[in-house]
Amino acid sequence: MNFISTRDAKLVVDFKTALIQGLAPDGGLFIPSEIPVLPPSFWSAFTKMSRQEIAQHILTPYLASSFSPDNIQQIIQEAFTFELPLKSLDENLFALELFHGPTRAFKDVGARFMAQCMSRIEASKSRVVLVATSGDTGAAVASAFHGVPGVRVIVLFPKGKVSEYQEYQMTSLGGNISTLEVEGDFDDCQRMVKEAFLDEELREEFSLSSANSINIGRLLPQMLYYFLGSQALMKRGGGKMVVCVPSGNLGNLTAGLFAKRMGLPIDRFVSAHNINDSFVRFLEGQLFKGVDSRPTLSNAMDVGRPSNFERIQALYKEGDLSIYNQIKGYSFSDGQTLEAMQELWEKYKYLACPHSAIAYRGIAMDRKGNEKGIFLASAHAHKFADVVGQIKPSFSAPVVNLAHCEKKQIKPELTALKDCVLQRKEY
Repeated sequence: MNFISTRDAKLVVDFKTALIQGLAPDGGLFIPSEIPVLPPSFWSAFTKMSRQEIAQHILTPYLASSFSPDNIQQIIQEAFTFELPLKSLDENLFALELFHGPTRAFKDVGARFMAQCMSRIEASKSRVVLVATSGDTGAAVASAFHGVPGVRVIVLFPKGKVSEYQEYQMTSLGGNISTLEVEGDFDDCQRMVKEAFLDEELREEFSLSSANSINIGRLLPQMLYYFLGSQALMKRGGGKMVVCVPSGNLGNLTAGLFAKRMGLPIDRFVSAHNINDSFVRFLEGQLFKGVDSRPTLSNAMDVGRPSNFERIQALYKEGDLSIYNQIKGYSFSDGQTLEAMQELWEKYKYLACPHSAIAYRGIAMDRKGNEKGIFLASAHAHKFADVVGQIKPSFSAPVVNLAHCEKKQIKPELTALKDCVLQRKEY
């Protein structure tokens, strides 16, 4: 299996190269040169497979050119150690809980997979992983890579736009983890990372990688969510399945589209957004236009220029109208988010984070008749205690102390990021 750039199909690399480079040299994103369809033998045994067995089947085609079968098995066994349960709210409505990993967010799956892959790849230069985060990605990547030999991680997050608990998770580790508080928004952080990848001085000095969903190594393992949700539903009798994805940078949705192309029987997707709705407007027939992001209660989705739109375009090809039949988009205000959180609590006694509540509202609006609706519950409620406390005043999150955490404030400029990367080459 090879990988190509979204901007030039003649730019071909293997998985290992795509993982390490993160961004293609032409500024595009790496995508598989083909998406294999799983054979009938897989589906005949599907409902009896373990989580790791499913992962082995769906990921091996993408990894086989870069890792031995034994290495692939080790990566999967060490990365996917926690459950991703499907919780029934009623007969036709389900929450796929993706927050049972170490940092209580769906990003743990991709981050741990990446860390296991990178730890098995030799580097001729000092390796630096850059990650821009709007909330949960930074914590997941920091946790997954903390203590991994030969890898230094630099996390960029927007000042004042992450929760206290999220900030604590990113800034409390130290060691090979450095954290930068950017005086800007997530799009500034993401832009700086992309600019760093194209900077000749940094590329000459370091082996640079990204741990955002711009990296194909972060995105591919997220296909597992959809397979596990489908498997759990099949064990309960099956039915026509609609999946709602709380969306920001569109990486999780893209992984779901890959899973569907591999043969997973998902009828259609719902992409649920906050007021940062560039993709929703595209699905309504407007030209795609990135805009400056606006802060919301669902901060991990505050993305005005979602990178993975480029992958979705490449997947459907320019002019392919089937995208409008397979994906429906909705956007919701903070007020509507709180209403959804309140409804989940009053109707089902289900306490949800703002992102999960937006996904619930999306599936509630789009699901028809007896369709089986799954919404992705992407983060644990205690990561957003200030918001969840408005729904359940007695709710309390773990107490954190930021006084001894380490971070450095920088301007939203490439030169500021370069200074931090070049400041220390060893740790």
